[in-house]
Amino acid sequence: DVDTAQIVQMHKQCDAIENELQTLRAIFDDHSGLQDRFIGTGRVTPALALRLGLTGLAGRASGQANDLRCDHPWPPYDRCALAKAGSVQGDVAARVEVRFDESLASLQLIRAMLTDLPAGPVHATLLVPGAATRGAGWVEGWRGEVFVALELRDGRIVRCHCHDPSWQNWPVLEHAVIGNIVPDFPLINKSFNLSYSGQDL
Repeated sequence: DVDTAQIVQMHKQCDAIENELQTLRAIFDDHSGLQDRFIGTGRVTPALALRLGLTGLAGRASGQANDLRCDHPWPPYDRCALAKAGSVQGDVAARVEVRFDESLASLQLIRAMLTDLPAGPVHATLLVPGAATRGAGWVEGWRGEVFVALELRDGRIVRCHCHDPSWQNWPVLEHAVIGNIVPDFPLINKSFNLSYSGQDL
C-alpha cells in the first residue's frame, strides 16, 4: 500500500519530470533547425492512416482520434478527465508534439490517481476457473491498442494471442519514408518508435 510519504514523493517526482519536459519542449519549439528537419518529414495523411489502421500516438498525430482510455473508460479512467492529444499534420513534428502532450497528460493522470486512491485491499487472490473458459483484455498502450486473448482448460493455458500495435503500424512506416531523403529515415523511424519484438507476436 502507498503511504502519505510515498504519495508526496511521487508528486514531487511528477513536478520534476514536468519541469524537464517543459524545458525540452521550449528547446524544440525555439530550435529552427529542428523545426526545419521535422516539419513535413515522414508525413502520413489522415486518409492513409485510416486506410492502414494506424493506431496509438502515431495515429493520433495523423487525425485518428482513437484512445481506449476515453472511448471505453473503465476504472480508473472513468474518474479522470483525459483530453485526447492529436494533430492532422501526420509528420515527425506532429508525432513529437503529441508525445509531449501525452507525456504531460500522463503526469496529470498520475497526480489525479494519487489524490484519489481507493480504499480496500491492494490485491486479490486469483481464482483459476475449473471449466474451460476464454477471456480477452484490451488496453491503451503508449504505442497503441494492446489486445490479448486467452483460453484456459483444466487450469492451464491452451491458447494465447497477443496483438501488439506495432504489428499494424510497421507497414505505415514504409509509406512514411517514401519521398524523404535517406538521412531522415532515423527521424521518421524513431518518431513512430515501434517494437521489433512486438511485430513477431
